Amino acid sequence: MIFIVAKFTVKPEYADDWVELSREFTEATRAEPGNLWFDWSRSVDDPHEYFLVEAFGDDAAEAHVTSPHFVKAQSDLPPLLQSTPLVRNVVMDRDEWDLLGEMAVD
Repeated sequence: MIFIVAKFTVKPEYADDWVELSREFTEATRAEPGNLWFDWSRSVDDPHEYFLVEAFGDDAAEAHVTSPHFVKAQSDLPPLLQSTPLVRNVVMDRDEWDLLGEMAVD
């Protein structure tokens, strides 16, 4: 599995509408074969910052970055951003979540 976290800093005038502005890209990506998850979260410290947590099967990431909706997002989304997004990605040997035992719920 390829696990990716990206940080997007959105221009203030678009920050409240980011989920809607990125919806087409989000929905198309979630529909891709091999997409495991593609989830946005908004920072509680910076209202202009969004985090994207996504995962793909090992063979699916290349198809993602060459898809028509990704190419479209490459032109549509950057004008709405304050800066180039930051990203971390790693290849992991499993695609399921682990329990956070330190905060186990009875």
